[in-house]
Amino acid sequence: MAAVKQRRLRSSTVVLGGMGILALTVTSCSSEPDRRCADRNTYEELSSSDCDSSGSGSYYYGGKSSNGRVHDGSFDKSAVDRGGFGCSGTGGG
Repeated sequence: MAAVKQRRLRSSTVVLGGMGILALTVTSCSSEPDRRCADRNTYEELSSSDCDSSGSGSYYYGGKSSNGRVHDGSFDKSAVDRGGFGCSGTGGG
């Protein structure tokens, strides 16, 4: 009876592990890096409407946002590496 329980656990682990790898593959090969609108001087995150042609913001690619400021990315889209599992490592666009 204990052997049946062990088989279920093992097959659940395989299924969950396989789903995790699939999710990683799908999300890591995006052709476009994440972008958010930010002020070039203060790195303050702005509303996306501030990045329109008449707005004061610029798109910040990749990176993260915390405490209302962006970091670990770049205002230069080509400088952001979107390579991941199974990707070529070239930026899109």
